[in-house]
Amino acid sequence: MWVLEMIDLDQTDRRILAILQDDATVAIADMAERVGLTQTPCWKRVKRLQDAGVITARVALLDREALDLGLTVFVAVKTGRHDEDWLTTFAAGAKALPEVVEFYRMSGEVDYLLKVVVRDIAAYDRFYKRLIATAPLTDVSSSFAMEQIKFTTALPICPT
Repeated sequence: MWVLEMIDLDQTDRRILAILQDDATVAIADMAERVGLTQTPCWKRVKRLQDAGVITARVALLDREALDLGLTVFVAVKTGRHDEDWLTTFAAGAKALPEVVEFYRMSGEVDYLLKVVVRDIAAYDRFYKRLIATAPLTDVSSSFAMEQIKFTTALPICPT
């Protein structure tokens, strides 16, 4: 999502963002105490960050294993077509597949990269058949993650 307006982030804003990235359910009173503000100014800063598009959502992160979604697949897609109509069709089709959790247009050898989460190889095969039906593709290459070494949704917020 694009930031709606450019805003200057001071150290307090950055501390608020770091706290929210760690736990989006933290109470305003607790956050305010941790950043050295009273509740109202802290709430106003959070509201300003939301309104400016810096905070785009507050979500719950789920355990893939607990949901029996233990296989992560990185899918590299190459296409011979690069026109807007093809992209619109492919993007809509890929975005509609719930197994696709990340989707990028790339530079270099691969045109598109998808991160896909499924239960197992059989579930991936069913997903693959739906993916290749979305639009004409030149090549689809799948790499299966053997081990997740690092995972975070937190962005590196540098101090001012």
